[in-house]
Amino acid sequence: MTNLKEQIESRRTFAIISHPDAGKTTLTEKLLLFGGAIRDAGTVKGRKTGKYATSDWMEIEKQRGISVTSSVMQFDYNGTRVNILDTPGHQDFSEDTYRTLMAVDSAVMIIDAAKGIEAQTLKLFKVCRMRGIPIFTFINKMDRQGKMPLELLAELEEVLGIESYPMNWPMGMGKDFFGIYDRFYNRIEMFKAEEEDRFIPLNEDGEVEGSHPGMDEALYEQTLEEVMLLNEAGNEFSREKVINGELIPVFFGSALTNFGVQTFLDTYLQFAPMPSPRESSNGPIDPVEEPFSGFIFKIQANMNPMHRDRIAFFRICSGKFERGMNVTLSRTGKPMKLNNSTQFLAEERNNVSEAVAGDIIGLYDTGTYQIGDTLTSGKGTFSFEKLPQFTPEMFVRVSAKNVLKQKHFHKGINQLVQEGAIQLFKTVGIESYILGAVGQLQFEVFEHRMKNEYNTEVIMERMGDKIARWTTSDKVDEKLSSSRSMLVRDRYDQYAFLFENDFALRWFQEKNPDIELYNPMDQHER
Repeated sequence: MTNLKEQIESRRTFAIISHPDAGKTTLTEKLLLFGGAIRDAGTVKGRKTGKYATSDWMEIEKQRGISVTSSVMQFDYNGTRVNILDTPGHQDFSEDTYRTLMAVDSAVMIIDAAKGIEAQTLKLFKVCRMRGIPIFTFINKMDRQGKMPLELLAELEEVLGIESYPMNWPMGMGKDFFGIYDRFYNRIEMFKAEEEDRFIPLNEDGEVEGSHPGMDEALYEQTLEEVMLLNEAGNEFSREKVINGELIPVFFGSALTNFGVQTFLDTYLQFAPMPSPRESSNGPIDPVEEPFSGFIFKIQANMNPMHRDRIAFFRICSGKFERGMNVTLSRTGKPMKLNNSTQFLAEERNNVSEAVAGDIIGLYDTGTYQIGDTLTSGKGTFSFEKLPQFTPEMFVRVSAKNVLKQKHFHKGINQLVQEGAIQLFKTVGIESYILGAVGQLQFEVFEHRMKNEYNTEVIMERMGDKIARWTTSDKVDEKLSSSRSMLVRDRYDQYAFLFENDFALRWFQEKNPDIELYNPMDQHER
């Protein structure tokens, strides 16, 4: 047990979140470089060179240069096992990101120094706050011209409504970027310097002893004034507040040039939380004391197109995983044996024999699992808190272009729907397929994958935006279905209505007060 406790305490599992193009995937790769997980980072924009981001494995990601799925990467660094979950920044893939945030212990938020807090950053921050996830901020692209650091700090506190504490402070920016004044390690880290000359130590007063060649005196004096202002008027650092998600440590740097990244990683690992107890139907589950348990937060088909495989991403919440162990699927009460499991480094995967609470492993899935499933060992079963089911806003009718490809069409649509990014509905009466998603890009990814992974071209007919509401009724009169309030069944055979607009929804409720309608997202937030 002591050995298990030490292993669990060495785990750090976090998600990297940001608005698109803030440098999220680039930072992920630089962290992997320090962890020795990769030797050479291909930038996400490197399509012409044939280099792609390690965390972008899907073909469409390589073509477009964007992340559209959450990737998991694992490496060891200074006695710590690090699990990074790189999430899509694009808002059309926020469902995947939100579920991923249920599986981590902390989050790293990347902000573009020129743009400050952007819309998607704010959305993801709110999800972290709702869950009480500690957040660490990396303000990126300091080697380019951007907003003034004090302005960025004020924006962070005003827009996000949370206290911040700069662990380091930039000296200049853009062409005049000299480096960072490190408040935590009491040193200056130079931007352009050989490894052995990179750090300038500071004395007890936080100043450089004597003169230093190459340092702009005016810039140095300005930095000292700003740091003095932070010391006197800024927030105090508190480990407890960081862990409770009430204070954000802020780091400045440049992911692309690999500056400030290692300093960030070293400091982050000191303050990021280890796996903590998680709420379940049986109360809090202690990561060390309880038998093996965890939940599935993501399912991905065809990670290896050669094998047509499905992987369930599984967060271990307590105890120890051992390959071949017997577990129970809480949803069905069915006993299972976990023979096939894997660890991740983006598209590279290795079989894993052992893993502990905090780790993310992949379980090969033959169609058994659903997103949100809990697996447990030991005598009693329980379930972890429900994962959010998102309410789609955009809808299309979908059918196979070639009627002879129906078998491929049905296989593809059923597998891709199980990943949770798009939702499938069937009309009542004359059965036709309708897809729902939170963003247009989801449909484009679906069409691309059906053609490339299932050899099936599809016809998609836009239905526009609809308001989806589910009903608790087991039986619903089909005559209630109309063009303004279409009756459908979801893939679990539950009834739902797709309303044309708010007016149609209100009119329906007034006319049919006995039919109870609900929005799954409202239930989750309660």
